[in-house]
Amino acid sequence: MDGFTPVSALAGGALIGTSAALFLLLNGRIAGISGILGGLPTPPSRETGWRAAFVAGLVLAPFAYAGLGGSLPPVAVDASFPLLAVAGLLVGFGSRLGAGCTSGHGVCGIGRGSPRSVVATGTFMAVAILTVLVVRHLVGA
Repeated sequence: MDGFTPVSALAGGALIGTSAALFLLLNGRIAGISGILGGLPTPPSRETGWRAAFVAGLVLAPFAYAGLGGSLPPVAVDASFPLLAVAGLLVGFGSRLGAGCTSGHGVCGIGRGSPRSVVATGTFMAVAILTVLVVRHLVGA
């Protein structure tokens, strides 16, 4: 296996888990990205500020990391724009259909022991495995 980095993986997982737990404890909300992002287009309310700050943090964090001397991995996307657009729409549709995304169900829901989140995360993983099997091994992309 190439690029196996258990220490940084454990540290990253601990940071994600701690931040999700603190978000729930301090804000009373689940740190599900699709729900946070989905609530932004609604008319401005008391929740608009923290939602915008959360999304801005997601976008700006890599730049802050790089500014502090961290090295970002190179990003290479080998798919066409139409394929990426369709994939993005399918992910958005799936997160709405599943009433949450991998962060809400996989990180927060399983951590809270939610049976619905266990089923949703199992479904996400099964579809991901099937997609990789079809795209990489059967279609040969």
